[in-house]
Parts: sequence; structure tokens; C-alpha cells
Amino acid sequence: MRHKNSGKKLNRTPSHRKALFRNMANELIKHGKICTTETKAKELRRIVEPLITLALRNDLHSRRLAFQSMGDHQLVKHLFNNVAPAFVNVPGGYTRITRLALRRKGDCAPMAMIEFTCQKIDEKSI
Repeated sequence: MRHKNSGKKLNRTPSHRKALFRNMANELIKHGKICTTETKAKELRRIVEPLITLALRNDLHSRRLAFQSMGDHQLVKHLFNNVAPAFVNVPGGYTRITRLALRRKGDCAPMAMIEFTCQKIDEKSI
């Protein structure tokens, strides 16, 4: 039974899944939007939105927790200084998932684009 086992396994080991979503979260924070499969986008949302909520607190402990999850000081600085201030008055729902019409060539997987809902984020500061 899968009681209290949330999340998709995506046919990967736990360490591979952790590395995959860490890299995807870093790229989303760096670029503002990425294209991936629908399932990965839905799982990525569960990782990125708590990071933005953490960045809205803007204290040292939050920065350390964000670094523990992201692993890059420059990206943590970008998250806290550029991404999070755009969501100050937003109560939640920081990302948007848009299904794309074209499917991935090769396995015909449904594709989606995940992006931040607020578009006034400066990407040049990284």
C-alpha cells in the first residue's frame, strides 16, 4: 500500500531523483522557465514553491536551508534577491504549468512548460 508515500518515482533511484530535481529547480530559478515532461513539471512544482516561500522569510536560517536544497551560493543569492521579491504579496501558486501541443520525439511523452507566474524577474544578475 502507498499510504503517505507522495510523489512519483519516475523509474529512478532516490539519489538520481534528488539530483534530477535539484538540477531542474536550479535551472528554473536561473532561467525563469523550462520545458520538460508533464509529470516532471508537476513534481518540480512541489520542490520549487517551498523554496520561494522559504526565500520570502529572508533570514539567515532560510538561506542556509535553501543552500542545503540547491547547493549553489550564487543561485541562492539570485533566489533571495531577485525571484522572491517579485512574490511578496502573492499567497502561493508561484509557478504555472502549461501543456505543450507537441509531444517529445522518440517516446511521444507529453511535454509541458513550467514557469514563474510573475514575469518581472531579472535574469541578468546571475
